[in-house]
Amino acid sequence: MTDGTLIGLVTFVIVGLFLIGVPIFLVIGLWVVGVSIIIDFSLANIGVTLFQGLRFFGLLALPLFILTGDLINAAGIAKRLSDFAYSVVGWMRGGMGMATLGACGLFAAISGSNAGTTATIGSIMQPEMVKNGYDERFSAATAASGGTVGIIIPPSIIFIVYGFMMNLSISDLFIAGMVPGALMVLVMMLACNWVARRNRWGTLIPFRPGDSLRHAGKAYLGFATIGVVLYGIYSGKFSPTEAAAVTVGFTLIAGLLITREIKFRNLPAILLRSGQIAGMLAPLIAISVVMQQLLSVLGVGQLLNDLLLGLGNYYLVLGICMVIILVAGMVLESLPITIILAPILAPIAQNVGVDPVHFSVIFLVGAAIGFITPPFGLNLYVASSITGIPYLRLVKFILPYFFVLVLCWLTIALWPSLSLYLVSFGGS
Repeated sequence: MTDGTLIGLVTFVIVGLFLIGVPIFLVIGLWVVGVSIIIDFSLANIGVTLFQGLRFFGLLALPLFILTGDLINAAGIAKRLSDFAYSVVGWMRGGMGMATLGACGLFAAISGSNAGTTATIGSIMQPEMVKNGYDERFSAATAASGGTVGIIIPPSIIFIVYGFMMNLSISDLFIAGMVPGALMVLVMMLACNWVARRNRWGTLIPFRPGDSLRHAGKAYLGFATIGVVLYGIYSGKFSPTEAAAVTVGFTLIAGLLITREIKFRNLPAILLRSGQIAGMLAPLIAISVVMQQLLSVLGVGQLLNDLLLGLGNYYLVLGICMVIILVAGMVLESLPITIILAPILAPIAQNVGVDPVHFSVIFLVGAAIGFITPPFGLNLYVASSITGIPYLRLVKFILPYFFVLVLCWLTIALWPSLSLYLVSFGGS
């Protein structure tokens, strides 16, 4: 058999293992080992690349932002942000669902994690939505959809990884994600309002500016945390990685001394939970770097480059890149997608005239939509785990959010100024 045939067989077996539920880290790892043996690529390279793949200062932000999310939840700050959001939009039909989405946007501006956003806000708001008359499946789907902005609204763990991979300014990427992230929240709120009006879900509350101001005052620590992160990064006081460390310190002090909802005896459990999540993501990043290296050796990037650039049309090439990203998002998490595909697709897009910073937003919004797209849909699994509702029962209720997010994605792709206008003022 030729090497190509053997690689095809290995890939077929690996896909089968993925479909029966083998963890994605093992799936990619087995493919890497199998292909390395077939093409006589030194297995020692795997160990070296695994180590080198994690030797990046920016990746220190990953466990720190994960810890920030857990501290914000434990300190009661996330609940205060949710109450503020409800006080603002609760007068509209679907107000509590819209508040859930708004709270996801606020939480994303602190945590930088999609799964953390879904888990934290979902655990707070999904039971409240059910009590308020919403279908439990729609409530869980709303939390899962809101979590998609966790990697778009800055600070974002994935933007840090993307900036490292593609040698782009992380501050520029953060600025570029602001308007698209806010737009994603807005269109999901409109979808929630439409579904709630059709089904007469939710109890309306009168809008009282005084109540909103009171809840805003209670949520001041959340706003202060957002302010500390954004001011520190964009003023140049500290890097995104240092911002993550400052945020951990700020939220820890707030939880221990101000809200007093974090107890010293609970800190080991909080640190362990954050460490478990980081411990799952770090090996996935490392093995994805190895896979990307092998794909480069196999010439996959050059093959795609020749095929797509041969088409010549800006919109056609961009559209095919977006389809590839969406399909990949259906089966992979955003970290391996970014590490494996960004070095392949970004140069192709740049060659047809797509701005690199603009393409980063297009790429990651597409990956974010994958969080609610079967068969993988990481946010759906997270929402299922925190609510106890079977995964497949959520799929139907995710459709309105999926369609508006795709429309939003197309708008972001066709209107570059949504991503680049603010960068022209505040970028490096």
